[in-house]
Amino acid sequence: MNKDMLHEPRYFENVRSLMEWAAEEYGNDTVYSFRPTPRAEIVKKSFIEFRDDVRALASEFLAMGCAGRHCVIIGKLSYDWAAVYYAILSIGGVLIPLDRDWQAEDLASTVERAEAKFLFCDADLKEKAAVIENKVSFATPTVYLNGKEGDVSIASLIEKGRDKFAADPNAYFNAPIDPHIMALMVFTSGTTGKGKGVMLSQNAVLSDLSSIIPYMDFGKKTVGVLPPHHTFGSSVMLIGHMMIGSEIYISAGLRYVAKELKEQEPEHLVIVPLYLETFYRRIMANLKEKKKEKLVARMIKVSNAMLKVGVDVRAKLFGEIRAAFGGKVKMIISGGAPINPEILNFFEAIGISTLNGYGITECAPIIAVNHSKSSIPGSVGYVLDIDTVKIDHPNEDGEGEIWVTGPNVMLGYFKDEAATKDAIDEEGYFKTGDYGKLDKNNVLYITGRKKNLIILSNGKNVYPEEIENELIATPGVIDIIVYEGQSKRGMEHNAIVAEVYPDKEYIEKNNVTDIKAHLQKYVDDYNRTAVPYKKIGVLKVRDTEFPKNTLRKIMRFKLDMSID
Repeated sequence: MNKDMLHEPRYFENVRSLMEWAAEEYGNDTVYSFRPTPRAEIVKKSFIEFRDDVRALASEFLAMGCAGRHCVIIGKLSYDWAAVYYAILSIGGVLIPLDRDWQAEDLASTVERAEAKFLFCDADLKEKAAVIENKVSFATPTVYLNGKEGDVSIASLIEKGRDKFAADPNAYFNAPIDPHIMALMVFTSGTTGKGKGVMLSQNAVLSDLSSIIPYMDFGKKTVGVLPPHHTFGSSVMLIGHMMIGSEIYISAGLRYVAKELKEQEPEHLVIVPLYLETFYRRIMANLKEKKKEKLVARMIKVSNAMLKVGVDVRAKLFGEIRAAFGGKVKMIISGGAPINPEILNFFEAIGISTLNGYGITECAPIIAVNHSKSSIPGSVGYVLDIDTVKIDHPNEDGEGEIWVTGPNVMLGYFKDEAATKDAIDEEGYFKTGDYGKLDKNNVLYITGRKKNLIILSNGKNVYPEEIENELIATPGVIDIIVYEGQSKRGMEHNAIVAEVYPDKEYIEKNNVTDIKAHLQKYVDDYNRTAVPYKKIGVLKVRDTEFPKNTLRKIMRFKLDMSID
């Protein structure tokens, strides 16, 4: 057993066998809890109840003809969403999760591209469903998640399916599943343009999560906040937590998260960096308001010194701060974007281990992650045991494009042979489009995105993320993006631009009258120590938030990069 492993890995042939095993293993423990409406009483569902609901729903899906067919689901994370996910995959269907926030026309064209025959949709999206139905012919009427009386709802299908399962359980148990063919078609989030349909097998998702679980010190409960149409929000949450027998309290939405954390007292969280950055800013603002910044800084120094001699007093010293998370969170897993080291160090100092990882939709999604027993500062952790990573054409510092091969790599892009050929080489290596380097211990470090790389006229390379990480902790900054500003006067007049969305709450509290002048001081400080070709030439301050996708990643392709 690897010294970093906390427990042995668990491997499953398919999603159906995982769910059946989990019901036997965890029985009446709670798998999902939620409020049907924000003010309703909490409903708890056990592993056995969920299994029985999925068996019934899958039996009804078999009667509807969903087996082996393309099925679109559009909705936020809910009990119904999870039930559809497991039921479709348990009968060998193909699930296509889409972003409920897309425009109706974009949803309709994507559903048509995906060749879907069945539509499952949140009940509050009936207008969008109508637009989709007008463009695409389905085998059955739309089925509504959390549907009301009169709807064809998931609840009504579960009730109809109970009799079918009781009459012929073998129809469900014997439904053929090939774990090596497409089971999920996930459309990429499109931070740089139109997304593609990533084809993932059940084996890809299950092997990916089976390789992560042994190294993580998970607790028995979390709060689910991530959108499920991304693999980070579905694979990690729905598959990973089923493997470990952990309860997911399904959040009612972003506006309720702060209250839910205090109420539900989760032991771990799976989030994207935006949440972590927001938590950090709120904690810092609260400390400043109470004039406790210096006191907490001194407490951290004392605590860190005591940790070196084996004495951990963080739970007692920082209990008031940790109460914002319910008081029991011991681990946060973050992925999707780099995290400022200052933020990571702060959470570690107060006793919340924050493990950064790296993944991409095409790899189901995790490629590397830090371990609970061994977290390497500045890295995204150890490459998964199932994967082989190589750095293509490394420079003198060992940096190059990250290529990965393993059972979690996608089958290709749906009906796009040219894009698939560009993305996967003849040896089966997927070209991630990210730059990084790998050390002798198989620890991965991310430098930046290939598509974001700035190549100056003198041939020098500038990674925007490197500069962004230097400046993201600047007081008064919520988001910052660095790029090469385009001048109408020609390439020689282009400049490195730092575009900032300011923290208006900070501005008001600190009576900042000229936010650009305030930020320019920090840019000037950066420029004084930066190498000449990495210096920021233009500072732009936005009035509105950057355009973002639902994982809260900034969509760079929508930015106006002109500087004249």
